[in-house]
Amino acid sequence: MSDPVGRYRAARGDDGLAVLEGFHALKHALRFGAVIEDAVTRDVEALAALTRRLAPDLAGRLAARPVPAKLFARLAPVAPATGVLAIARRPTSDARALAASTDPAPMVLLEAPDDLGNVGAVIRVAAAAGAAAVLTTGRHDPWHPAALRGSAGLHFALPVAWTPELPASSRPLVALHPEGQRLGAAPLPPGAILAFGSERAGLSAALLARAERRVAIPMRAGVSSLNLATAVAVALYAASGWCSQERCP
Repeated sequence: MSDPVGRYRAARGDDGLAVLEGFHALKHALRFGAVIEDAVTRDVEALAALTRRLAPDLAGRLAARPVPAKLFARLAPVAPATGVLAIARRPTSDARALAASTDPAPMVLLEAPDDLGNVGAVIRVAAAAGAAAVLTTGRHDPWHPAALRGSAGLHFALPVAWTPELPASSRPLVALHPEGQRLGAAPLPPGAILAFGSERAGLSAALLARAERRVAIPMRAGVSSLNLATAVAVALYAASGWCSQERCP
């Protein structure tokens, strides 16, 4: 390959590709069916040892071609400590089709999130909790490499899509809002879209006006907020039936 630096740099701006930085991102991508276009490592033996120790189920599938350490260091803004990088095809997810789906699992909507690391952490939580999808609005691409780092590659475990605004949907829209009904006081409806606002501004007036319900996560007095991914985790497990009034604070 004549210009791997150019290829990896171009992949960061290609909306058909995803750059996977590090072993765990590549591991999860492979487990959930990602198509890998290229994978490189600075140490083939170290990668094989990591695979045997942390992902023996991927033996024979998790492999990468060797490149010199100096070249590897130029392929990402910060070279991952685990010594592997990859380019995968980005799966196509249509926000309108997702919003119209009848999957009873809850769906997450992030309205204009500010921090890509938070976006990735939310996707990781959503994958663990069995969410139907994660939709985002705002200026950020949820498939940005920084978000993929935060999700440890679990973007491939569920649909993740950007949309300019929440499409029309028959799914009940539930807004997480500090002035809402206490979470756990009543069951959340099946198939709900759980809407979370940006880290600073919260949900917009327009989205709040569309919501059928507002719910609040109870917190100790003096604590003003939770990290976005933590709030999503609490709400998702409540919506999925993992949490009841008796077991939640």
